[in-house]
Amino acid sequence: MINKVVENADVAINDISDGAVLMLGGFGLCGIPENCILALLKKGVKDLTCISNNAGVDDFGIGLMLKARQVKKMISSYVGENAEFERQLLSGELEVDLIPQGTLAERIRAGGAGIPAFFTPAGVGTEVAEGKEVRSFGGKQYLMELWLRADFALIKAWKGDTAGNLIFKGTARNFSPMMAAAGKITIAEVEELVPAGELDPNCIHTPGIYVKRIFEGKNYEKRIEKITVSKN
Repeated sequence: MINKVVENADVAINDISDGAVLMLGGFGLCGIPENCILALLKKGVKDLTCISNNAGVDDFGIGLMLKARQVKKMISSYVGENAEFERQLLSGELEVDLIPQGTLAERIRAGGAGIPAFFTPAGVGTEVAEGKEVRSFGGKQYLMELWLRADFALIKAWKGDTAGNLIFKGTARNFSPMMAAAGKITIAEVEELVPAGELDPNCIHTPGIYVKRIFEGKNYEKRIEKITVSKN
């Protein structure tokens, strides 16, 4: 069995170069590949296209890469909590494709499944439909959307083994399993790395066949994107 373990994030992302297309797992700040993002920041690669549900916050996650001007284009669903993302979008400094969240998820899933296009009612009659093919099925209008694939998929899991099998915990599962299938090279960072054979096969969410490199991460902050507290 192939041992896919690499020493750390710096080694894992070493061959990511300027202009690469990346998928980055996570929803808000939940389940983001923290170590890989910091390694990319340190390496200084630029002109990246990042496919991610959102871009973290100003001082964490993809927000750090935006601040360092490493990102040329964001393909995402939500701008909300990142003021620098919003500023670069409105000023025209950053190319942005804003996609309905369900459509984003399905385009990524389609990329991993080898389905080049599909039809969805989401976005029909809005700016989302501009320049896209619309067809009628059963008397209802549907918009054609294309798959999304990437040079590298960077994901974070709770536990993994040396063969690349992954288990996610709770909502940290989010986009990561789909992205693992849609990346040409998938890099997984995990909180706990165990020998192959130790994971219960019935609990594995992403089979190791999709994972090219894996390492045990460190110093996870697991920040909360937006804290709301009650006065009571």
